[in-house]
Amino acid sequence: MAESPSAATVDTQLTNFSAAMTGDQTFELAGRPARYTVLYFYPKDNTPGCTTEAMAFRDHHDEFTALGVAIFGISRDSLRSHESFKSKLGLPFELISDPEELVCNQFNVMKMKNMYGKKVRGVERSTFVIDAHGKVVKEWRGVKVNDHVTEILEFLKSQPSASE
Repeated sequence: MAESPSAATVDTQLTNFSAAMTGDQTFELAGRPARYTVLYFYPKDNTPGCTTEAMAFRDHHDEFTALGVAIFGISRDSLRSHESFKSKLGLPFELISDPEELVCNQFNVMKMKNMYGKKVRGVERSTFVIDAHGKVVKEWRGVKVNDHVTEILEFLKSQPSASE
């Protein structure tokens, strides 16, 4: 897996990377046919916030597709966990498994968080929009689930090439 020289932020040109994903497929950044790719990082399958977020992406999937946008969820969970989560929620998009945190580190989403009064290292809920050339054009970090998917759609609709 290729490493970016620094953490991915807006205007970062990403190096190609690949990662295992559901459906017995491999995600490859290079050569994506979509005009834009949305990578949303989430902490854990089958937790309340992550379930709500996945369902929001699911429920708006047709709108993203109409704009030429591909969606991928990514967490440290195993492919087995992802397959179950995807099936349970009827997700029409693939989930990327990153148990070794290689992609998470490239996007700098691993943070120290407080859980029940203890410091734990985990994924900071974050979303990145990547253009067809592999450049990060928008990022959201420390995402609150409510209305987040609508905010992403509004951003994409404002992009000239997304609505052509």
